[in-house]
Amino acid sequence: MESGNETQPSEFLLLGFTEDPALQPLIFGLLLYMYLVTVSGNLLIILAILSEPHLHTPMYFFLANLSSDICFTSTTIPKMLVNIQTHSRAISYAGCITQMFFFLLFGSLDNFLLTMMAYDRFAAISHLLYYMVIMNPCLCVQLILISWVITALNSFVHSLLMLQLNVCTDLQTPHFVCGLDPVIHSACSDTFLNNVIIYVTAVLFGGVSMSGILYAYSRIISSIRAISSAQGKYKTFSTCVSHLSIVSLLYGTLLGVYITSPLTHNSYSTATTSVMYTVVTPMLNSFIYSLRNRDIKRALGRSLGGHHETVALE
Repeated sequence: MESGNETQPSEFLLLGFTEDPALQPLIFGLLLYMYLVTVSGNLLIILAILSEPHLHTPMYFFLANLSSDICFTSTTIPKMLVNIQTHSRAISYAGCITQMFFFLLFGSLDNFLLTMMAYDRFAAISHLLYYMVIMNPCLCVQLILISWVITALNSFVHSLLMLQLNVCTDLQTPHFVCGLDPVIHSACSDTFLNNVIIYVTAVLFGGVSMSGILYAYSRIISSIRAISSAQGKYKTFSTCVSHLSIVSLLYGTLLGVYITSPLTHNSYSTATTSVMYTVVTPMLNSFIYSLRNRDIKRALGRSLGGHHETVALE
C-alpha cells in the first residue's frame, strides 16, 4: 500500500446530527447532561465497589472495569461539546486518528467484559460449589490484562493502516466521531486490506463475544430449569437480569445501526442512531446496575451518608 503523507489533510469536519443553529443549544445541553450522568454514575459504582469489602468478588471486579465507559464516552462527547460551543466542526487529522484508536479500544473492551461477566454468571449458577476456585483472583486479573492487550493491539493495527491511506479532498463526514468508516470513505487509495482487517476483527470479536454469551446463558437456563422451586428459579435468574439488560441494549443498538444504515442510506439518521451505543448505553449501564442491584444500593447509601440513606434507597 502506498504511503500518502503528502496528501494527508490537516483536519476533518464532523458535521454531527444537524447543521440547524437553533438546535445546537438543545443538543449541547442533552449531551452535557448525559455525559455528566455517565461519569458520575460510573464513578459512584467504582466508589461503592472499592469501599465495600463484601463487593470484592469477581462479578463486581468486572463491573468496576465495565465502568471504563467513562473513558469510552470521554473520547467523543467532550470534543462534540467543544465543537458545538465554538461553532466549529473541525478535528485535526492526528486528533481524528487518536480518537479512533481510543474509540475502538474501549468499545472492543466492553465486548470482552460483557463476555467475562456472562462466564462469571455461568460459573456462579452452574458450578456454585466451585465458583471461587474457578473464578479465582488470578484468573480474573489475567482475563482483564489479556483483554486490554488484545483490544490495544487491534486498535493499533487499525490506526496504523489508516495512517497509510491517501485521503482525498472530501473531508466532511455526517458523523460526530472519527470512526473507521468516515476515514475509509474519504480515502482515494486502495482500502482492500483495511476492509479485510475490519471484517475479520469484527467477526472474531463480535462472533467470539456473542458465542460466549449465548453458550453461557444456554447453560445457565439449563441449570435454572433444574431448580425445583419457582422462588429459587426467580432468585437465581434475577442475578442475571442486569447483565442481560446491558447485553440486549448494547447489541440491540449495534445491530440496529448496522442493519438499518444500508437500508435507509441516510447518514444523518445513522449518526443519530449510533448515539444509542456511544452515549446512551454507557449512561444507562450505571442506572441498570445501581437500580437493580441491592448490594450496590446499600454500598452507595453507606458511602454517601449513612444508614438513613440506605433505608431510603431500598
